[in-house]
Amino acid sequence: MKLVIISGRSGSGKSTALHVLEDLGYYCIDNIPGGLLPALITEMEHDQASARNEVAVSVDARNLPANLKRFPSIVSSIDRQRIDYRIVYLDADDQTILTRFSATRRKHPLSDTSTSLEEAMSIESDLLDPIATLADLKIDTTNLNLHQLRDIVKQQVAEQSSTNMALMFESFGFKRGVPSDADLVFDVRCLPNPHWDIALREHTGQHPKVVDFFSHHPIVEEMYSDICQFLEKWLPRFQENNRSYMTVAIGCTGGQHRSVYLAERLAKQFRAPSSNVQVRHRELT
Repeated sequence: MKLVIISGRSGSGKSTALHVLEDLGYYCIDNIPGGLLPALITEMEHDQASARNEVAVSVDARNLPANLKRFPSIVSSIDRQRIDYRIVYLDADDQTILTRFSATRRKHPLSDTSTSLEEAMSIESDLLDPIATLADLKIDTTNLNLHQLRDIVKQQVAEQSSTNMALMFESFGFKRGVPSDADLVFDVRCLPNPHWDIALREHTGQHPKVVDFFSHHPIVEEMYSDICQFLEKWLPRFQENNRSYMTVAIGCTGGQHRSVYLAERLAKQFRAPSSNVQVRHRELT
């Protein structure tokens, strides 16, 4: 039996993630009381027809506060049952969640006549902190559209049973901040910047002219080679430590040229030995 526990703040995309897994054949339960997880596992394993099934549940702030507080002990109980499980935590920045609630006009589960939406969001973060701390995978949905989130859930959650670690190369611009879901961050702002070439400024790091520009600068090849050597040495160590997901973020100033070019090259380099490598360009979406 394989169990995926989905959690995260309201408006972060939990329902979408659960629907994706349901479409992929998972037996899904929305907002299960956390304290019932061990009993659910026992029930599913005793049912021979369901023994090989993949199960996904969501546990969020609608749960009993006592269940959320003792979530670490619940996880310890699951550990003793020796099943394959993963905890996935989704979140987005406050402004994005506020915008989403404004667009849908839905009521936050913790807001009422005396609690504003902003206050409810803060309370929710505190309630879910025990789950967020234990998460195997954190997905920042701030800059993701519905289709991108679905793709990530399919490839990083549904495919996590693969023997290879799921590897994401993400380009970004430092002027918009470091991605909150980054595990490793490489700063490439020291490299030559095509932005200052008028003929290249409007292109991205994927364009042949920009690729050619970088090919004439040995320092770019040195940076690429050094990052490759670091990852080739240390990624297997993370995998040996039961790490199932890794997001490698490559950042330059605007996230248009240098970071995009290197993220593409690195993804191509590491895609050969691994069947679960993705590339995402945050500033190009």
